Amino acid sequence: MTRAFVFPGQGAQTIGMGKALADAYPAAKAVFDEVDAALGESLSALIWEGDIETLTLTANAQPALMATSVAAMRALEAEGLDMVESGAFVAGHSLGEYSALCAAGALSVTDTAQLLRARGDAMQSAVPVGEGAMAAILGLPYEKVATAAGEGASHGVCAAANDNDPTQVVISGAKAAVEHAITVAKDMGAKRAMLLPVSAPFHCDLMEPAARVMAQKLDAVEMVRPKLPLVANVLAHDVHDTSLIRTLLVEQVTHRVRWRESVAWMAEQGVSEIWEIGAGKALSGMIRRIDKSVATRAVGTPDDVKAAMAALAEGQA
Repeated sequence: MTRAFVFPGQGAQTIGMGKALADAYPAAKAVFDEVDAALGESLSALIWEGDIETLTLTANAQPALMATSVAAMRALEAEGLDMVESGAFVAGHSLGEYSALCAAGALSVTDTAQLLRARGDAMQSAVPVGEGAMAAILGLPYEKVATAAGEGASHGVCAAANDNDPTQVVISGAKAAVEHAITVAKDMGAKRAMLLPVSAPFHCDLMEPAARVMAQKLDAVEMVRPKLPLVANVLAHDVHDTSLIRTLLVEQVTHRVRWRESVAWMAEQGVSEIWEIGAGKALSGMIRRIDKSVATRAVGTPDDVKAAMAALAEGQA
């Protein structure tokens, strides 16, 4: 059975995520400790005991979700998982690419935490609050949503930002442009089209200032070849070369997340099972809507870790 490991993006955060992993596995606790040290603050206290509004702030959510994902992978490894023997690819949704690269050994936990804090700050400051927006368009294929976004662009920047699955595409851009695209999408037959409670318009050209920041930050960190190839958001296929990965991480800030195509590509390569590592089960739902033949497993608690390793030992999904 060919397996991939995938890592969630913003929106999966919850208060308390990863706490049980840290309590059960010293290797998982060490990840949170390293993130706290890297950021010079107790992010783990916010994750486990704070309020959801503060955790949801982009600059907090991004390193917090990474910490939870990498802690879950370290727990799996503590139980005997060999990433290279057990998997063929890693992938992540938006910030999840950083989690994937860290879990696969390409980036240190310290560097990843600092990169994501910088990424969150840069994305938040790229557009004044209230000027940008994102909206989920449900029930229309990507091509139609892209057309609606194109019509919205007559009112400012507007683009398809997340091609999540055959039933869900997220658009991003200037608020007036996104609102116009919502109207167009509804006229085209969208089941639902609604603004999302986000603080900035991610994955569109308005994020160009953040991309410039990330180019500088990524140039300054050490990156080694990941243990498993990364299926990149921007390309929707595998990449190994670290210089190309750096370039793609910069491009990813302004380009759309090609998640539907990435999962389809992995399935074409023979991937029959995907483990979602970290908080929530959002990616598992998307994967099932993309290709029902691909089995999914969410691994975010000690019980999940034990069940996953038991299934691995039995050679089952």
